[in-house]
Amino acid sequence: MSGIAELLLNLSFDITGSDMNENANVSRLKELGINIQIGHDPQQIGNADVLVYSSAVPPENPEIIKAKQKGIPVIRRAEMLGELISVKETSIGVSGTHGKTTTSSMIGTILAHCKMDPTLVVGGLVQTLGTNSKLGSGDVIVVEADEFDRS
Repeated sequence: MSGIAELLLNLSFDITGSDMNENANVSRLKELGINIQIGHDPQQIGNADVLVYSSAVPPENPEIIKAKQKGIPVIRRAEMLGELISVKETSIGVSGTHGKTTTSSMIGTILAHCKMDPTLVVGGLVQTLGTNSKLGSGDVIVVEADEFDRS
């Protein structure tokens, strides 16, 4: 989710978020200026245009319930990722049981060395970037395409 949030921020969207715990990704997003709240509170929904959630979040989450009550579209991470890959001419999705982040990072690094300046969205930290998301100017997007529920 943090990679998608960062990419949307780089595309000039206003982003807010929540997580149950403070962690490295939350800290990094806060440093980028994204308002991240710890804990789930329905009041945090505000006037959102859309709520994007991870498949790890249960449907009884108070923020999801409030968004639905307010008529705010509620979409899964996989759906938002699908929207993001549609903005580039070529998309490369990496899925599987093990090695998705490593493989996605390697593909992104190879494309960058080939001067293709790809967009990259992965679950883990890409060592060469110091982040898990990068908005490139090229026509290729590389994504880590699945979550634990195979979405």
